[in-house]
Amino acid sequence: MGSEYKEVAEKGMAAYRAPSLTQPHRARQAIRDAYEGKINPLIGYYCGISTVPTARVMAQLGADVVWVDWEHSSCNIETMTNIVHAIQFMSEGKTMAFVRLPGHDHASIGYALDAGASIVVPQVDTVEQAQHVVAAAKFGRKGTRSAPPCRWLPGIGDIGLDPTRSIWENVNDQAAIIIQIESVQGAKNLDAILTAVGDQIDAVWMGTMDMRVDMGFDGFWGPEPEFLEIVKDFEATLKKHKVPNTGMCLFGEWPKGADKAFVIVGGDAFAFLADTATISNARKNLLALPQKVQTNGHS
Repeated sequence: MGSEYKEVAEKGMAAYRAPSLTQPHRARQAIRDAYEGKINPLIGYYCGISTVPTARVMAQLGADVVWVDWEHSSCNIETMTNIVHAIQFMSEGKTMAFVRLPGHDHASIGYALDAGASIVVPQVDTVEQAQHVVAAAKFGRKGTRSAPPCRWLPGIGDIGLDPTRSIWENVNDQAAIIIQIESVQGAKNLDAILTAVGDQIDAVWMGTMDMRVDMGFDGFWGPEPEFLEIVKDFEATLKKHKVPNTGMCLFGEWPKGADKAFVIVGGDAFAFLADTATISNARKNLLALPQKVQTNGHS
C-alpha cells in the first residue's frame, strides 16, 4: 500500500480498489496522491438524474469517479445502493462512486458508506457539524458508525487490505470524506473546522451556487468582489492546512480546474443542456418540405 499511483496509468482507479468491490476504494489515498502530484487530478462525472440504467452507462465512460447526487434526486436508499454497485461492478473497479448525501444524519452517512461509496457532505457550516460527520463515518474508537452485520460477509467480503488489521480498521482508511462549504458562515468557520478534524477530511468543495444564493447572487460564478474574496480566503485556508481543493470544470473551462485534486468535467444534466443547441440548430437547418399543390382535394 502507498505505491498504488505507480499502476494508475495501466489500471486507472482499479489500482486503488479493495479486495471486494462491495468495499470502498482506497479513495483517501487516491485523492492524496492527486494532491501531491503523483497522479493526474481525479476526473469526475456527475450523475444528477440518479437511476441505475444511467449509472451503468456512466460506469463505462472512463471517469475516475461518478458523483451520485442523492441530495437533489428522488432515489431512495435501495436505488442509491444499486447505483453505487452498478458503478463499481460495471467498471470492474476502474471507477469509484462518491455519493453526495441528502444531509448530515447518521443513518444516511452509514447507508452510503455501507454501499461501498465515499461520501460528499453538503452544507457543513460549523466545527460541531464536521465532528459529527467524521464520527458517523468511522468505526470503533474513531467514531460512532454501526458495524453492518450482513454487508461484508465473513470470508467473502471482509478481507482487508491489511491482514494485520480488522475489516473495520481497514475500511476507516479507505472511504473518503469530502465536505462542502456552501455558506458565508461555513467559509468563516473553515479554518476552525480543519484545525479540529482536518486529518479526517480528505478534501473540501466550495458549493459556489449555494454560496452565491447565500450572498444574494445568481449563477455558479460571478465577478462580485465580495464573492471573489470568499473564494480567495477559502483557497488560502485549504493551502494552510494542506487539504485538497475540489470543484467543477465544465465545457472546457480548464482554468477553473487548476490546483484541484478532483474535478467534475461533465454529467448527464449538462449533456442534456448542451443538446438544446442541437435542437435549435435543427430547427434552423431542417426546413419545411416543399408545399404541394392541392387539386380536387389531392396533392
